[in-house]
Amino acid sequence: MSWTDVADLLGLAALLVGALLCLAAGIGLLRFPDLLTRMHAGTKPQVLGVLLVLLGVGLRTRSGLDVGMLLLIGVFQLLTIPAGAHMVGRAGFRTGQVEPADIHLARRSGTGAEGG
Repeated sequence: MSWTDVADLLGLAALLVGALLCLAAGIGLLRFPDLLTRMHAGTKPQVLGVLLVLLGVGLRTRSGLDVGMLLLIGVFQLLTIPAGAHMVGRAGFRTGQVEPADIHLARRSGTGAEGG
């Protein structure tokens, strides 16, 4: 078995697992009841799913220019998805769609400021 066969099999496995994670994220967006749980379902498995799909495509194509473009796409996904989720959560809180009791604030230790 040559290196290209192994890379093709690993790429296929990464594509399959990534597609299943993206499917799970889509089902979570439809099934979860409130904004915070939907936001969690839309970001956590989706990022890993997209990165696995990109990895699978990179293992299958093996072209330097294509792999570089896939790396850029992965970096931009890692930079934008958390920021977008933060803005959706913030907008949901400000518009009253998220109850303040549903949010658990972490206390900062050593700052001396209570409640931030």
